Amino acid sequence: MQNNTLSRSELDTAGKVLNIHYGDVLIKYGSVLDASDQTIPYIVPGNESPNYVHLQDGDVVIADTAEDETVGKTTEIYNVLGSKIEAGLHTIPCRPIIPFAPKYLGYYMNTPCYHKQLIPLMQGIKVLSVSKGNISKTEISAPNSLEEQEKISSLLYLLDQRAAIQSKIIEALKKYKRGLLMHYFSDDRTQQWTHYSISQIGKVITGSTPPTNDRSNYDGELLFCSPGDVGEEKYISSTEKRVSPKGFALGRPLPPNSVIVTCIGLIGKLGIATTGMITNQQINALVVSEGFDHEFIYYAFENFFPEYRSKVSMQTLPILSKSEFEKLIIKAPVLDVQLKISSHLASMDRRIEHTQKELNLLFEQRRGIIQQLFI
Repeated sequence: MQNNTLSRSELDTAGKVLNIHYGDVLIKYGSVLDASDQTIPYIVPGNESPNYVHLQDGDVVIADTAEDETVGKTTEIYNVLGSKIEAGLHTIPCRPIIPFAPKYLGYYMNTPCYHKQLIPLMQGIKVLSVSKGNISKTEISAPNSLEEQEKISSLLYLLDQRAAIQSKIIEALKKYKRGLLMHYFSDDRTQQWTHYSISQIGKVITGSTPPTNDRSNYDGELLFCSPGDVGEEKYISSTEKRVSPKGFALGRPLPPNSVIVTCIGLIGKLGIATTGMITNQQINALVVSEGFDHEFIYYAFENFFPEYRSKVSMQTLPILSKSEFEKLIIKAPVLDVQLKISSHLASMDRRIEHTQKELNLLFEQRRGIIQQLFI
């Protein structure tokens, strides 16, 4: 089928004809796409393709270009309900010539079973692509019974719907937590709090990297934390590398409950060390003194650093040196109030983490079902 070559600049949030862009197929859309989804962009009026055979329920749109082997990602259109839809730049729209159950092709063509057919057909070095001719060489496997196909697609669709709901719950919880941060650290609440420099709150330790010419530096049992280990989870309890303290200056290892802050590039990614570890030079860590709650300081940083990042974002390579970090000012109440605030925020973090684990379990169940159904 026909596709257009419209760029993002030729799309808008309003119009008469919808457009399926390959970037959205690769990243935004799932295996099936509800055509009534209000986030699908429109073609800027006047740029519509003349005599276009618009997409209909059951058509699939394949992304024919990507920077990696995700090329070939597919979405099946459903719930068109009279809408006019074009397949856009770098897509291959296909219409089945034999009957398939609704949504079956969308799910099947995103399985490893189908995608492995595409890998030897991909062309390119920096950017990979697959042609219409090569797509036509691939094979579709399906039960002969449309009823059985429908059972498969319905099960996967229900799992996707449940995952979508779970994702919305997570976003709502994160939004509520952001509201709590704004509430607890608002100017009205903090005007009675004491101002402290970071150097007054604790000892700052800047990491270093052990010499690589002596491999024995990397044969130890101490965790080695780099910026890639920071930011995904609040508590850092494991890393890919382990090192020996002998490759570092004495006193470099961090004690548990140190607050870790990235200080080069993306400044202010945060974590809390749950065990002794060593960090590299792109991290400042704060060993919190008595009279301060390390979790409260973590949340104070979580509130502080987004605004700080926006101030230094125009720099070629933003750097927060140890001396500059020590001069930063954080407001804090007495310890009892710190503990109450951090306890409330920590309970929200635990709820978000639990909900995220449930979502991850759904994804694992989905992968397992696909492996069993499509061999």
